[in-house]
Amino acid sequence: MRTDQWLSLLIIALMMGAFVWGRYRYDVVAVGSLLAAIAVGIVPAHNAFSGFSDDIVIIVGSALVVSAAISRSGLMDVALRRLSPERRGPRTQLIILMIIVAVLSAFIKNIGALAIMIPVAMQMARKSSVSPSMFLMPMSFASLLGGLMTQIGTSPNIIVSRVREEITGQPFTMFDYTPVGLALTVTGVLFLGLCYKLLPERARQEASMNEAVKIKNYTTEATITTMSSAIGQSVSWLQKPGGGDAMVTAIIGGGGQKRTPLPDTILKDGDLLIVEGEQSALDKIVSEAKLQLSDRVIAPEEAKDITSVEAIVGEHSPLIGLSAKDVSLFDNTGLNLLAVSRRDKRFTERLGEIKIRHGDVVVLQGDLQALPDLLREWGCLPLVERDLKLGSARNAILPVLILAAAMGATAFGGVPVAAGFFAAAFFMVVSGSLPLREVYRHLDAPILIMLAALIPISDSLKTTGTTDVIANLLSRTAEMLPPYGALALIMVAAMAVTPFLNNAATVLVMAPIAATFASKLGFQPDAFLMAVAIGAGCDFLTPIGHQCNTLVMGPGGYRFGDYARLGLPLSFIVLIVSVPMLLLVWPI
Repeated sequence: MRTDQWLSLLIIALMMGAFVWGRYRYDVVAVGSLLAAIAVGIVPAHNAFSGFSDDIVIIVGSALVVSAAISRSGLMDVALRRLSPERRGPRTQLIILMIIVAVLSAFIKNIGALAIMIPVAMQMARKSSVSPSMFLMPMSFASLLGGLMTQIGTSPNIIVSRVREEITGQPFTMFDYTPVGLALTVTGVLFLGLCYKLLPERARQEASMNEAVKIKNYTTEATITTMSSAIGQSVSWLQKPGGGDAMVTAIIGGGGQKRTPLPDTILKDGDLLIVEGEQSALDKIVSEAKLQLSDRVIAPEEAKDITSVEAIVGEHSPLIGLSAKDVSLFDNTGLNLLAVSRRDKRFTERLGEIKIRHGDVVVLQGDLQALPDLLREWGCLPLVERDLKLGSARNAILPVLILAAAMGATAFGGVPVAAGFFAAAFFMVVSGSLPLREVYRHLDAPILIMLAALIPISDSLKTTGTTDVIANLLSRTAEMLPPYGALALIMVAAMAVTPFLNNAATVLVMAPIAATFASKLGFQPDAFLMAVAIGAGCDFLTPIGHQCNTLVMGPGGYRFGDYARLGLPLSFIVLIVSVPMLLLVWPI
């Protein structure tokens, strides 16, 4: 081996050691490794930043935006209730999530399936009081396994099919992958459902202040209109979407008469409800029952410029001792008072009649540009910016339609995945599904920087010829093994190389080696090509080999070494199950 090849392997080995050590954050390690590679000359300076334009970075960044828009739509709240998490334990929830992701991944791009289900998993974890890290990595692994079941499930399957066509004149068909892929998926899901506790419980490495601010007793009022689904329903039905975090404290009929909000009290058109609870629970109740928060209806064309903000009423605020009705808040300022919170106080009067006190926390809705000046004028101090959904305009169906169109275009329309997801992210923003001001908050910069820095380092394995050296060594070793041993070696090699070349490049390197080896020994190439596809599609050891693993790293708060804790035994299971299955389904 040449000096540059040794240097390439040395830098990658040191980088992997630093990742596992965990002393420095993963993006710092990746950037340091890139600088070292430039310094020793294995990465040319003019190619050092090529990773920022790589498809993987675009896909992951776009998927984060798409996932945020899906989560914000509120549609996942409906899906969450359909799964009835309150009646199932976390293990059962995990298995359900993995099955859904795996089945979806067989027919659409696995990162798309994962992006759809991440918001559901996050909410399930919150409702079940467990860390999202319990759900997200097993779901990522399930998406990789599910992609093995069909030709379109993952890129390695498509590429291997083309290689087989070049060799035999006949490509693999859509469901040629299903027998082995289904066996691996079932086995893998069972293992993950039983052994998920191999993962340590993690929290986001950089948790936002959103978790630090927890106000549970906001009071708001909402009206049942003719468009509301709550007409004729009971109070308990209305409160169910809030999951016990919000309750109706008063009902005022259309004629001004008050009714006691008993669980079986029937709601009528025109009823005004006083509701108390945590802001996200209030939002779920309002959005699911199609209630009207304010008499001041915002025109659709103005909705994109309207936002809601939490603020504390200051000591010298002119609002103290007055109500929103007293100061004609909307008429004088354009602000809607959506909710009020006061420590150890439950309100039963109408929102506009509550006398404001020093220290009250209020939710105000108004024009994004005017809010800062108005808050200063009224002596209110805004709380730290966090995900505040109450009073924000959202479309539940449009984000799903955009994502479905993108996945359909990538699966059947010949559109590259990067272009499809980038377009989906763009339309999520321009359609108002995700406000522009929130986009960059959802882009996980450390993850994207890590990916962009690692791609040129991985490419150095090819540019220095290191992959050719590895390929020749594998070929010589495989000739000395029995058929099942050679098959296992090819698969293990593909698993080991995938984190550094990405799965498509691994297939392009390994498939010709596997086919040549099979030809030399007089074997049929099918089982060996399938082994390459399975090995390249099963990167369970690192967060960098497949974008699904990368996508869950930030939300799950995982460390680099966490992937091997669960992924290494899963890799052994894949190896043990797939080799005999391949020999059974594809005799050599």
